Amino acid sequence: MVRDIISTSMRFSAGHLAAISFLLASDISATAATATGSLNVTITIQAECTVVSASDLDFGTHGVIDANLDQTTSISIQCTSGTPYAVGLDAGTGSGATLAARLMTGPASATVQYSLYRDAGRSQVWGDTPGVDTADGTANGSAETLTVYGRVPAQATPGAGTYSDTVAITITY
Repeated sequence: MVRDIISTSMRFSAGHLAAISFLLASDISATAATATGSLNVTITIQAECTVVSASDLDFGTHGVIDANLDQTTSISIQCTSGTPYAVGLDAGTGSGATLAARLMTGPASATVQYSLYRDAGRSQVWGDTPGVDTADGTANGSAETLTVYGRVPAQATPGAGTYSDTVAITITY
């Protein structure tokens, strides 16, 4: 009998607690309200190309230039996916330079002739006229690496010193 009274009390207490919890939850949810909306998020992507990096073209240290000196370097570009591009290289800053005969300038304005090519066989001079003598392609949206093939041809060797040139890279898109 005592057990029945305790059990009934516990049930009664548990029942009361459940009812109170329900009433409290009902009162809170009855007074709470919600509203919904939306947020539009947009971006407009336009065609763009950038030169990511360009490594120096270093022909090293030599004495007499009595044979071709070949070397390569790379240019990394990135364009918006699907964008057609043409990468051009100008004749450089050497006085009197042309696309076929660029000039590195050194001591006493002496020069060393060199050329830049788009192919490993060094037969396609790399210039700056889109569709004619440039490296053309269609971008995939990721950085792309282009190889520049350089050659210093055999020539009369100027005086000792360091010779250099600066070639502008232009991406037409």
